[in-house]
Amino acid sequence: MYKIRTNRGEVFEGKDESLLQILQNHSVYVPASCGGKGSCGRCKIKILEGKVKSTSFFGISENEKSEGFVLACQSFPQSDIFIELPHQLITVSERIALANEKIIEKIFKTIELNPLVKRVNLKIQPPDIDSQADFERLKQAAGKDLSISRKLACQLSDFLRQNNWHVSLAITDDEIIDFVSDSKKIYGVAVDIGTTTVALALVDLEEGRIVDVATCYNSQINYGDDVITRIVYAEEKPEGLNILRKCIVDDINALLNTVSMRNKEGRIYYVTLSGNTTMCHLFWGINPKYIRQEPYIPTLNHYPVWRVSDARLSADSQIPVYTIPSVAGYVGGDIVAGVLASGLYENEELSLFIDIGTNGEIVVGNRDFLVTASTSAGPCFEGSGISCGMRATEGAVEVFRYQRENDSFEFKVIGNVPPRGICGSGMIDILSELFMSGVVDQKGKLIVDKSKHIKFKVQPPYGDSTARNPAGDSTALRAIQGSGFKEEDEEIRFVISSDCYITQSDIDNIIRAKAAIYAGISTLLEELGIQEKELKKVYIAGGFGEFLDVKKAVKIGMLPNLAEERFVFLGNTSLTGAILCLLSRQLRETAEEIAKKMTYIDLSRSKRFMDEYVSALFLPHTDWERFKELS
Repeated sequence: MYKIRTNRGEVFEGKDESLLQILQNHSVYVPASCGGKGSCGRCKIKILEGKVKSTSFFGISENEKSEGFVLACQSFPQSDIFIELPHQLITVSERIALANEKIIEKIFKTIELNPLVKRVNLKIQPPDIDSQADFERLKQAAGKDLSISRKLACQLSDFLRQNNWHVSLAITDDEIIDFVSDSKKIYGVAVDIGTTTVALALVDLEEGRIVDVATCYNSQINYGDDVITRIVYAEEKPEGLNILRKCIVDDINALLNTVSMRNKEGRIYYVTLSGNTTMCHLFWGINPKYIRQEPYIPTLNHYPVWRVSDARLSADSQIPVYTIPSVAGYVGGDIVAGVLASGLYENEELSLFIDIGTNGEIVVGNRDFLVTASTSAGPCFEGSGISCGMRATEGAVEVFRYQRENDSFEFKVIGNVPPRGICGSGMIDILSELFMSGVVDQKGKLIVDKSKHIKFKVQPPYGDSTARNPAGDSTALRAIQGSGFKEEDEEIRFVISSDCYITQSDIDNIIRAKAAIYAGISTLLEELGIQEKELKKVYIAGGFGEFLDVKKAVKIGMLPNLAEERFVFLGNTSLTGAILCLLSRQLRETAEEIAKKMTYIDLSRSKRFMDEYVSALFLPHTDWERFKELS
């Protein structure tokens, strides 16, 4: 046995397996969308010490090869080795990707679990002197007219006789998906295709239970941070559409491979997809170019139920793939899924739904009406476009408090580890605290005071019960030698730690994002003649909603100035809605009805929106009356 050490401090053992298999055996998942066949080139790792035998270097350049990069799936240890894992690993434990199981449990207290694929056990009458075909006997036993693929038809006669005419089928309303054994679980997969991140849930269709969750970055981000830049890339670059499609398909296949490797006791028989309009077009290989051209019309809002073979996913080719319908070019199925998950569509009270991500989509209404709009917030709240920005994963600053009177602050890091970046909620915390403490003025400009030394208090302490922090001190409080402000590359930084800081350009980006969100909300309410105080609930969805301090979001003028108890955080409602559609025919039909019911208002044509946006480019707003109750 050889020891495999990683740059994260882990030590594993293995010998006759590939590095990919050894890592997977220890729940470390490197992207490998081809399933370890060496044909995708995504499972690159770097050998720092030791020897490996590599049988293929597909997708690895000569320069990378000279630096020690190999394919994990095609490399076998020949000695003890030390490896460097890629920074962005697939993980199944990130909190931002977990579907809201409480929502699912609540809904299925009143709605029958009725998944899109069911197991049916049949006892079929064996043939005698009549001439009835085997498939006709099966349909007669099922009591309904069913279709069957050519592939399954070729297997049918042998399968019936080998199982003594007792069969178990995975079926939809009108089609046989597969022959299944009694020991195999029937799974479905729900996918949220976000502009920045992709989340996938493996669901037990018979128990209505989330079995596993995996997430990764949307690798389309290499070709543009937002939907507009990706539409331009798809339209103008040779093979641009195919490149972007391959990115998202490979990402989902890598996640499918991850959950399949972890859960071999079942098979996948249905897939539901949720995403904004552009992401769904790119996934299906449909050019979204007309979405960015006035009057901003997509090719499809309601999608046929296509097959895995059409989707190019790593699953049986006949499996159906359902796409949650969109409303307009800039309000997609992710928002329909969110409204479904929130229950807003069936409530009597007037409510607001906000999905805060790369785009800020807004819905106002109740059971009588639904009106929606979209505004471009940019990807900063999901970690992109900010110097030290990152998703809400281990190492991200999520809570920040500043005390100007003694020039000290404290912060909380996800995973109780040294900080290596700032997530969306941390950005809002930092901006709010610096503004309320006078370090940032109303225009969002840093008031530089280089004479001050800053003390850091980390809550909770790093590590184990010894409460030691990265500086090696025995307490959680440590003084930093030097100023809290630092100038580098002609830019002023407000330093949080040696690896964490925020710059003036970062603050400008955050203010533009918060202004777009608030302007979208206020414009939509004004268009409908509704005052903020009339809203009984404000549902907040999106990756960082779980960590958001609503008081601080209000203080910077991102959210309406309402009582804290009116805000409800729902997490990743796009994924939750996709799971609900997977588990219930009734809810899938409801999603279709919601999409048809929603009225879309185009804010890009609204002078009122531009006026509101400019006014919101201040902290909290140029109209102090809206936030006069804030202390």
